[in-house]
Amino acid sequence: MSIVKINAITVPADSGDELGRRFAAHSGSMAGVGGFEGFELLRPTDGRTQWLVLTRWADEESYAAWRSSQDFARSHGHGSAEEGAARPRPVGTASELWSYTVAVEQEQTAEQQ
Repeated sequence: MSIVKINAITVPADSGDELGRRFAAHSGSMAGVGGFEGFELLRPTDGRTQWLVLTRWADEESYAAWRSSQDFARSHGHGSAEEGAARPRPVGTASELWSYTVAVEQEQTAEQQ
């Protein structure tokens, strides 16, 4: 069964759109990553400042392998930058990682649509 990782990112109100743009610009970057099943970027609608990055993985080992990869390091500003390229300033002011397993899952059937 899948595991779920949620990165809760605190984002100032005036920076949320920029966070969305950055994720959209890299929407295909996880293609081919072993064990990666998908992700969603969730925008708050109730005045909160925490955006949620919800990812699904086949297992904990796949997630751990991605976290220790060069692709992860580069995409999160920890790898070597291209010569002379400036890194954009972080959009979030804080983040927290939450881990879950799926306890109950229900697919929507044609009759429910």
